[in-house]
Amino acid sequence: MSREQFFKIYLRQSRKGIGIFFLFCAVFLCIFLLYDLPAGAVVYPALICSVLGAGVLARGYYSAYQKHRELDRIAQLSSELMEHFPEKRTAADWDYQEVIGHLREEQSSLKNQLDMRYTDMMEYYTVWVHQIKTPIASMRLMLQNEDSDQARRLSEELSRIEQYVEMVLVYLRLDSESKDHVFRKCDLDQIVRGEVKKFAGQFIRRKIGLRYEPLGCEVLTDEKWLAFVVEQVISNALKYTEEGEIAITLEEPRTLCIRDTGIGIAPEDLPRIFEKGYTGYNGRADKKASGIGLYLCRRICTQLGHRIWAESAPGVGTVIKVDLEREELQVEWHWHEKVLTQM
Repeated sequence: MSREQFFKIYLRQSRKGIGIFFLFCAVFLCIFLLYDLPAGAVVYPALICSVLGAGVLARGYYSAYQKHRELDRIAQLSSELMEHFPEKRTAADWDYQEVIGHLREEQSSLKNQLDMRYTDMMEYYTVWVHQIKTPIASMRLMLQNEDSDQARRLSEELSRIEQYVEMVLVYLRLDSESKDHVFRKCDLDQIVRGEVKKFAGQFIRRKIGLRYEPLGCEVLTDEKWLAFVVEQVISNALKYTEEGEIAITLEEPRTLCIRDTGIGIAPEDLPRIFEKGYTGYNGRADKKASGIGLYLCRRICTQLGHRIWAESAPGVGTVIKVDLEREELQVEWHWHEKVLTQM
């Protein structure tokens, strides 16, 4: 709220007192006129009363504005820090602060309950993910002994199940207050090759070409989380590419590009593909899209200090670009180093 807005609100709240003041001034003026007093005897007292009234009004405004600024400052703090309220001067101040105190206690209790529920849910799903990976690994070992088209297809479906299981864990970890990010210089080629290797069977079986040249680039990132982003993008590229190739290149200065020759994305869908649950026309036609993969990629890139966007044309293909420059987080990194040095 601006100062002008507060002043208008204060005048509106004080209009009763201002009205009573002018009413008394009018009454006294009438009395003085009825007694036919000299003009000086009327004007001077009226001016003095006006000055005193304006002084009282200004002091009241200053006091109210100071209280407003203090409350506005407190409102910017978290509920745990809302302790130093302005001095209680009226019964209303006591009542309001008592109500706020009760609400704060209730909010703190609800927050603790939600934290406990979230912790229980995280523990349950973490155990579930690890448990379900065991039978998946067993089935994969069984399929390795068979060399048939059906076995390869089943292996691909198992890989897809593993992706969905991993997405569940990633989705939960992103909302966790304790992020397990480990930033270090990573070889981008090593990350990309590791993820491409997971889809080697699909490239061969579906006869989709792969154009990849060594990127020769190191980036400051979290290897595990960036690998998940690359995996999701390659998976999407394969899903919507029937023929042609997928190209993985690096644009200056450090922008990873994963380009496919698939069906492309409609212009009306392109601005929304990173929204949670949005599948667009292609996803509705495919009936296998969850609308979660690219949403998670956007959130991960935001947390890593990277930027991700898409360029596409229907019938031509899509390119997903990830800008791996991290100037802002580098500044934050150096700030933490400076603080640790001072400690």
